[in-house]
Amino acid sequence: MTYDPQTLESEWRDRWRSEGRYEANPDAVADEDPTFVTVPYPYPSGGMHIGHARTYTVPDVYARYRRQQGDNVLFPIAWHVTGTPIIGAVERLKKREPEQMDVLKNTYNVPEETLQDLETPMGFARHFIEEHYKKGMKRLGISVDWRREFTTNDERYSKFITWQYETLRERGLLEKGLHPVKYCTNEDQPVTTHDILEGEEAEFQEYTLVKFETEIDGADVVAPMATLRPETVRGVTNAFVDPDADYVVAEVDGEFWFVSASAAEKLRLQGHEVETRYEYAGRDLVGKRVTNPVTGDDVLVLPAGFVDADNATGVVMSVPAHSPDDYLALQEAKEAADDMAEYGIDADEVRGIEPVPILTIEGYGDIPAKDAVESAGIDSSEDPGLKAVTQDLYNAEFHSGELLDSYGEFAGGVVEDVRDEFKQSYLGTAFGTMQEFSEEVVCRCGGDVEVAQQDTWFLRYNDPDWKGKTHEAVANLDAIPENTREQYDHTIDWLNEWPCIRNYGLGTRLPWDQDFVIEPLSDSTLYMSYYTIAHRIDEVEPEAMDREFFDTLFYGPEAVDDPDETALSLREEWDYWYPVDYRCSANDLVNNHLTFYLFHHAELFDQPNWPQGITVMGMGLLEGEKMSSSKGHVVLPGEAIDRYGADTVRFFLMNSAEPWQDFDWRADQVTSTRDQLDRFWRRAEELIGDGDVPEPVDASDADDLQRIDRWLLSKLQDTIGIVTESMENFETRSASQAAFYDFQENLRWYRRRTDTEREGARRTRRTVLEARLRMLAPFVPYMANDLHEQLAGEPAEDAPWPSVDEALVDPQVEVEESLVADLTDDVRDIVDVTDTDPETVRVYVAADWKHDVFAQVVDTGPDVGAVMGQVMSDPDLRERGDAVNDLVQDLVAFVRERDDGTLETLAGLDEAAVYAEALDALEREYDATVELYREDDDDVVDPGGKAGQAIPFRPAVHIE
Repeated sequence: MTYDPQTLESEWRDRWRSEGRYEANPDAVADEDPTFVTVPYPYPSGGMHIGHARTYTVPDVYARYRRQQGDNVLFPIAWHVTGTPIIGAVERLKKREPEQMDVLKNTYNVPEETLQDLETPMGFARHFIEEHYKKGMKRLGISVDWRREFTTNDERYSKFITWQYETLRERGLLEKGLHPVKYCTNEDQPVTTHDILEGEEAEFQEYTLVKFETEIDGADVVAPMATLRPETVRGVTNAFVDPDADYVVAEVDGEFWFVSASAAEKLRLQGHEVETRYEYAGRDLVGKRVTNPVTGDDVLVLPAGFVDADNATGVVMSVPAHSPDDYLALQEAKEAADDMAEYGIDADEVRGIEPVPILTIEGYGDIPAKDAVESAGIDSSEDPGLKAVTQDLYNAEFHSGELLDSYGEFAGGVVEDVRDEFKQSYLGTAFGTMQEFSEEVVCRCGGDVEVAQQDTWFLRYNDPDWKGKTHEAVANLDAIPENTREQYDHTIDWLNEWPCIRNYGLGTRLPWDQDFVIEPLSDSTLYMSYYTIAHRIDEVEPEAMDREFFDTLFYGPEAVDDPDETALSLREEWDYWYPVDYRCSANDLVNNHLTFYLFHHAELFDQPNWPQGITVMGMGLLEGEKMSSSKGHVVLPGEAIDRYGADTVRFFLMNSAEPWQDFDWRADQVTSTRDQLDRFWRRAEELIGDGDVPEPVDASDADDLQRIDRWLLSKLQDTIGIVTESMENFETRSASQAAFYDFQENLRWYRRRTDTEREGARRTRRTVLEARLRMLAPFVPYMANDLHEQLAGEPAEDAPWPSVDEALVDPQVEVEESLVADLTDDVRDIVDVTDTDPETVRVYVAADWKHDVFAQVVDTGPDVGAVMGQVMSDPDLRERGDAVNDLVQDLVAFVRERDDGTLETLAGLDEAAVYAEALDALEREYDATVELYREDDDDVVDPGGKAGQAIPFRPAVHIE
């Protein structure tokens, strides 16, 4: 039968659906081990692409594996619609923005006549849920219990979130107060990681504002300049401003400040009283002198196009002695000094500006920035190496730079030790503060995101007791890979208050203040527990789902005075499935969602119900580049399945990298995977034939097989052990590689060594195929189930996971066959090197005395001196002189490369008998006569004088 994945997969999907195949219900079997696997619910603000396909396939492979291990497995999915990204997408659709229309029509293939159905938030979400995610998941064969799906906008789900936040507030873990937040200036509300298009990793940075003073139009104003290094204020030699940017004089907390127009808005957002009085261009400050509030010195303001007026205040102080950027900028300003006449600037004054050092540091001269750029060969501010040089110098000065005498009480202090105290000594007078991001941040709506001080409700992740419990949860967690454990602990340590509300958007209203919505990351911490009862919750009226209802459900009848009977019934199911055994999620969610998940479980549930394991996943690339929906640089799962089949898509995604590694979707490699699965199908169908399937082998009759059969069956046991261990560790690439590609190598050797159509070989092949199909079933469920059913009468997923049959493990046969393989390779090498078409191949096995020396090396250990001391005590060996010494050298090297078990097996082998059994196969291999001799046989034929070169388990070979 021809491999037709489209037809095959459609038939199996229909079958699974009609059977309710993956609907998981509690089972009362006493020894049953339920497994609960989850993955982040998708956010359907757009379509599903191949990166998402990998996200859902990883836990599906594990879920299928656990079912074959006999577990009752729950693998649910739901839909996250909380927040504003969907609302923003709808608004862009309504405006028919070209970029949005291009993505919808050309990337996600939304028909023109369907667009109007997407003009409401839930209409938009439902389209992508039904037409992309659900269809894509079902075609991929994701084994989800679809009865349990919900959206985070559902009324009953909101009752669940309400219970959670009322409980946290009651426990003192929610507070209201001023807090720095990421604020979308387009939507006029706070945003969090899920809402951000660019700058997801941006951090808050507190700048020191040095209040330089100057005069504008006859009035005294402050020209605040932002720095992360306030201690360098005594080294300021000049300032820079963008002459063409927009600036203002604004009244800020009662003072008149000259700042960029965008800075005035940022300061207002950060809680300052700000009123713009006058508008200026940057050139209105160029050529003026500003007074350093610490030193009293006047410094010149120079024009500079590199100044970013949207960053901080838009006015920059220059410290060329200690900033490589400033040093190069000053040199370039000097070169362009003659061009500054238009600003009324004296060129000689510019050329006369010299760096002013403020500290000493070992390894650098008086002007560290000059030394840094010159030693790196950097002479332009455009040099890409400047960033690294700057960071290196900053780090060195921070940790070991000692301030000069001009710093008075701080003189001699290392920057690291005195910076904060120095800053505090001037705060409120010469210094102020302002917050800025470490990089540009853009909201998904397209708006700029700025730092704002907001009176908001926030989660108290800085609570010491809460942190302690969460650290304990991490300590008990199976973190995959293990190195993520320290990432969780690190995140717990640095997390402070987390703003958990938004001004508007989809989701659950803050119970005690309906003007606010709980934000997306904050409503997705405990929803895994909701899966356990989601398919039954419709039997409860929303009005009945109050605090006591959920307290009863999660804490039991003793938690309330009058427990609800329905809640008690639902509690049985929650208690059956919980805790979550494994959560599979993206690596970039460790520092937010995944750690929040641990926080909330550690607080709201008892330790037995804390998360058991988390597996993180890397990102996806497409032909070597990051996928981007907005740029259309994606592959849709449906299109990939149409072209290759779902099993090919799944197998490539699982086999290209371990889950926590990045994968790269490359069309040529996917095509190759499809071809390899096709060959596997054809080989299997050849064995299955017209139904005349041979009986499998078991340990009771394995001795009746040929050695090569026993070898393959023994290698199969090795593979079963490797695959099983890999699956237990979520090493899906290692597992699929061993079950498929690595074992294919064994089969290639097996086909070279024997007549595969003889009865013993057919039984061996059937046994191997059946076990491999069961191991491959989690990866390629359509193909594996169908072939296994043809072969054994039941789908692979109904058959138990194969276990190692110790009776079929045969280390001696494996060692023997490795000798034959080594000999075959040696002959092949000689044939290739000599470009010979051999008629006769003569193989010479080492003499008995050489085997005696081998036994001595094994017994004594790989120590040349110790072995020689033993063998030279034998008069017969001593007479052989240098030959024994050379042999010992070779054998010591040989022994060092092998484990004790292999050496023990070799010591008991009749080497000649091993090769004798393989003579027929060797003759077929080379289409030549193969003669076997012992080196010291009386009738040895040795025309090339090769026999004496034989050493134990490395025969000499002569070809003619």
